[in-house]
Amino acid sequence: LGGSWHAVYGRRMVDTPQTPPSPAPHPARVLWQRLETLHAVTYFAPESRAAASGVGFRGFWMGYFGFRAAPMGAVGAGVVSATFANFAPAMVERAVPSAWDFATPADAVVARSAAAAAALRAIVPDIDDVAPTVVDRLGPVVASLDLLGRPLAAANAGVDLPDDPVEQLWQTCTTLREHRGDGHLMALAAADLSGLDAHVLFAAERGVPVELLRDNRGWSEADWETSVDGLAGRGLIDADELSADGRALSDGGAALRGDVEAMTDELAGRAIAAVLGGPGDADFDAVLALVDGPARTVAGSGVLPFPNPMGLSPISGSD
Repeated sequence: LGGSWHAVYGRRMVDTPQTPPSPAPHPARVLWQRLETLHAVTYFAPESRAAASGVGFRGFWMGYFGFRAAPMGAVGAGVVSATFANFAPAMVERAVPSAWDFATPADAVVARSAAAAAALRAIVPDIDDVAPTVVDRLGPVVASLDLLGRPLAAANAGVDLPDDPVEQLWQTCTTLREHRGDGHLMALAAADLSGLDAHVLFAAERGVPVELLRDNRGWSEADWETSVDGLAGRGLIDADELSADGRALSDGGAALRGDVEAMTDELAGRAIAAVLGGPGDADFDAVLALVDGPARTVAGSGVLPFPNPMGLSPISGSD
């Protein structure tokens, strides 16, 4: 299935009109882009797909749900649907809880970090040179995270760090990205948006092919159209102008998307700011410099597809 993911996700984004320069991105978003890039090998690298099969998971999606949910224990489909948020429940139910009949959560936790570390070493040969320092600097950020209402972050923060430094780096990146993701769900809930609604708005804003998000998250055409109708009724998209690439975001929809992303950055950035400061502060700049090179190497390796449903973009020279 990994090959088919690349076949879909590897489609180029459609050209978009020139727009005025955007404000500088939030520091938490700048750091997230690097950490998410390092984390994301777990979804696409052949080492990770092989590891999922190696522990007993059947097929790509059981491996995805099993590996990502494993820190929470042998949870059921309802918990996974609620915490992952953007997958159709029926898709989750095909993999969970049956995944735990094939592999234990404890084995999955060990296998996923070992596989991700192997992938990072294959892509970034000098990753061992920076991993211990990055972990040392980000460890206090993880320790200071507010875990209230953040189940995936709390579960990952409770994972004992492996002895291997690159595995430690990957787990640290993973805990921070899941913390950001939990906060993003808080922002969506505050905006009265479902995970499916978020996909529809994202497609409308970015011009991402609808099928990339809809089909690979298990939603039917009817599900998608129900969300479109609901969002149109709220004035967030113009359903009459919905084009093949999904771009029909209203001014109100753009404003709401901006509010959600701003809250996501704010919630994710509190611990980062408290421990590392921001751009121009020595600690923040040092961490960013350490992870920037490896993240750019991963992004340019071809292992990660762009565009992708994570909303992760390649790191540009100005980012």
